[in-house]
Amino acid sequence: MNPNKYDPVEGRSVQIDEVDWVEFPGPLSQGGIRWKLLNVAPELGSWAAIYDCPKGSSFASHVHVGPGEYFLTKGHMEVRGGEGEGGVSVKAPAYGYEACEAFHGMTNFLEDSEFYMTFLGPLNFVDEEGNTIALVTWKTVQEAWDAAQQAKEG
Repeated sequence: MNPNKYDPVEGRSVQIDEVDWVEFPGPLSQGGIRWKLLNVAPELGSWAAIYDCPKGSSFASHVHVGPGEYFLTKGHMEVRGGEGEGGVSVKAPAYGYEACEAFHGMTNFLEDSEFYMTFLGPLNFVDEEGNTIALVTWKTVQEAWDAAQQAKEG
């Protein structure tokens, strides 16, 4: 690993259509979700990504240790289980804010969807009893992205 890889930078930009989609890690989602990592900011403990979520796909249960903001650009998403479970159901275009300690028992997609999200702090993926399955930080996200890129290269 390049020790300077995570040094703060003055700024960066990403031409999203020039970045290939990769499969989001299976244990943390189901239904074929793909993602593109756009940025990590070690100095903030944050990262930003865009997600492509087929109809019927979902993310595993998780807690936002830090807040997050999303912009649903396409589709229909149920957050925190949807309205029937005390969450929300949003249709594109839609913006949402997830507070610290927000619990998502289920985030699922009722139609093909795409959204951008900035995470300010870790996500704690949990099982039915609330036990940690994976604590996802900016660094683990970068490592997962790097591993996916290496796997594509051969």
